[in-house]
Amino acid sequence: MMDVQTQKIETLLAEMTLEEKIGQLQQCGPSLVGAFEVSFEELLDMMFDGRISQEEFGKLMSTAEQDFHEEDLRAGKIGSYNGVGDALTANRLQKIAVEETRLGIPLLFGYDVIHGFRTVTPIPLAESCAWDPALWQRTARMSAQEATAAGVHMTFAPMVDVAKDARWGRVSEGAGEDTLLNGDYGAAKVRGFQGDDLAQTDALVACLKHFSAYGAGEAGKDYNRVDMSLQRLWEEYLPAYKACIDAGARAVMPAFNDLNGVPCTVNDWLLRAVLRDEWGFDGVTVSDANAIAECVNHGVAADRQDAAKQALQAGVDIDMTSNAYSENLQGLIEAGEVAEALLDEAVQRILKLKFELGLFDQPYRTDAEKEKLTLVKPEYRALAREAAAKSMVLLKNEGILPLQPQQKIAVIGGLADDAGQMTGAWAIGALGEDCVSLTQALDAQGIAYAYHPGIIDGSVAADAVNQAVETADVVILAIGEQKEESGEAASKADISLPAIQLELAETLVRTGKPVVAVLFNGRPLAIPTLAEQVPAILEAWHPGLEAGNAILDLLYGTVNPSAKLTTTFPHTTGQCPLYYDHIATGRPGGKSKFTSKYLDTPLEPVYPFGFGLSYTTFAYSDLWAEKRADAVRLTVTLKNSGNRAGEEIVQCYVQDKVAKRARPVKRLAAYRKVLLQPGEAVAVEFAVPFEKLGYYDQRMEFVLESGAFTFFVGGNSRDNLAETVDLRFG
Repeated sequence: MMDVQTQKIETLLAEMTLEEKIGQLQQCGPSLVGAFEVSFEELLDMMFDGRISQEEFGKLMSTAEQDFHEEDLRAGKIGSYNGVGDALTANRLQKIAVEETRLGIPLLFGYDVIHGFRTVTPIPLAESCAWDPALWQRTARMSAQEATAAGVHMTFAPMVDVAKDARWGRVSEGAGEDTLLNGDYGAAKVRGFQGDDLAQTDALVACLKHFSAYGAGEAGKDYNRVDMSLQRLWEEYLPAYKACIDAGARAVMPAFNDLNGVPCTVNDWLLRAVLRDEWGFDGVTVSDANAIAECVNHGVAADRQDAAKQALQAGVDIDMTSNAYSENLQGLIEAGEVAEALLDEAVQRILKLKFELGLFDQPYRTDAEKEKLTLVKPEYRALAREAAAKSMVLLKNEGILPLQPQQKIAVIGGLADDAGQMTGAWAIGALGEDCVSLTQALDAQGIAYAYHPGIIDGSVAADAVNQAVETADVVILAIGEQKEESGEAASKADISLPAIQLELAETLVRTGKPVVAVLFNGRPLAIPTLAEQVPAILEAWHPGLEAGNAILDLLYGTVNPSAKLTTTFPHTTGQCPLYYDHIATGRPGGKSKFTSKYLDTPLEPVYPFGFGLSYTTFAYSDLWAEKRADAVRLTVTLKNSGNRAGEEIVQCYVQDKVAKRARPVKRLAAYRKVLLQPGEAVAVEFAVPFEKLGYYDQRMEFVLESGAFTFFVGGNSRDNLAETVDLRFG
């Protein structure tokens, strides 16, 4: 017997015309009209190519207006919008859908809420360095409350693309290079976004992306091909997506890339056999922007009509902005080339999601007054500050930090004074005036300082810099990437610091003043020279709205640093991809000539995965492991051997010593964050399930082999205790 919701969907579906069904699959992105003769996309290309200046682009855009295609909406040709982020506009469009269309089906509004809506938190790569699922869930809940107050129903997040190549710009949007961490991060975000009940007005549908293996693009280039074994796909990349499905994600976005030659957008094995049949996903799939049409560029579709046919057959429900469905599906179905039953299935899933959100009963879930009262609340600022402080990694400290109140400081570097740069990539709802730069935080807290940007007109202003630091006890150097240098379409062939910034650092080092480098960046950087020259380095990433305050919390020791890297920092770009869980080779890198290494760079990275310092120290001892009924139980003694309270992220890795397939030298199996008082010692326990010890063999069968397994426990992936256990299974 059908439940009530299913009956309503079936009744509604029976009343819909073919055109109205197709309309539910159309996600409209508001287009721009104005006093210019080329398309908005061409204008963007002209600016990026240097044919027009950013100022000229801004002037042209000031004359533009958004076109929401209301006539198509009234005709039932639009089922959802992408990029509408204010309650007034959302309700105006919703009113048309509910009151002026034939069937009154409410709209679904999607928006890129990647790391905060208006209250911008650290970029995901940064926040992942907190190794704190509870924090990740809390910041997602805050984002959902703000976004839904602004009329948004669905976010195109979390991104859980395992990313092992620092050249890729979108490494900033995920949780780094590890499979387990990406899965834990994504699952926490799903729970935070969606809450306990999608019908609640502050529930935000999580659209998991990018399915699948988008982070493995060849050479770290965005949108590039992905070619890998199925074993690696199932062991390293798919588990993070599966964790999000298990957490209840109600939407999935196929990736731009091809996977072993088949674009994910038309990959029926990926979207039907794996996602729906094997994993049981019954939610909605949404193409990435224009991705269906781009299957023509991939060379797997003859034209947009062919692309639309393949995408629907593969299981893509919603077409984001390419118009491939709206322009072609009716003709394909009427010609008998596509079964209308496939269209009905997609419509049913979309309607089901709208019912789950309660949109048929409550299409207006917010209003402008609620939006105004919800955005950037004081408690949201406090959470953003907490998240930023927990995300910044202390990479080096030769006794310089924490700073003392009586010390005179100089602040050098333009990024210290640029609040707008603090948001990082994909903070499209952010307002610059909400952000706090380092200099603004110093001013607000009444801390005296001398400031100079350091670089003027492309040159180091050495005399002015020397004068600015002359009376300082400590110099804070703010350097790194502009926010535009990471994110989508921001892959880089060189991830080292610009030569001019290194020259500025060297100028400051020559003054003899102790230098604290504060790095702002959206990816791991190759910083061997900086790491050698300066006595203290704080990796701040792009920390979000409360950037300046959180940095001061750490520099002055109000907060004891606890974050650990979730991505490896190489010596040079040429080492990319460089990651900790690489497969063992027949000739491991070493001093001998005929080993796996580069001639011109060290074997070890500058900073390994899992690395991060504190203002206290921790000692590990007495690692013990034994086999239990369904897991390996490990215990290690952790002692705070320093003189102040601090949190340590204890990490447990495992290596399968002998297997029928070459296995990683180690892989993260578990972790715990532990707070200890000075001198306090505790026994930290882990239980590693046997399922984490298996792998896929050459026949793609999951196997659990008896034999020796070495477990490593410590404060990072390099420095740890080890214990080998002989395990016998079945």
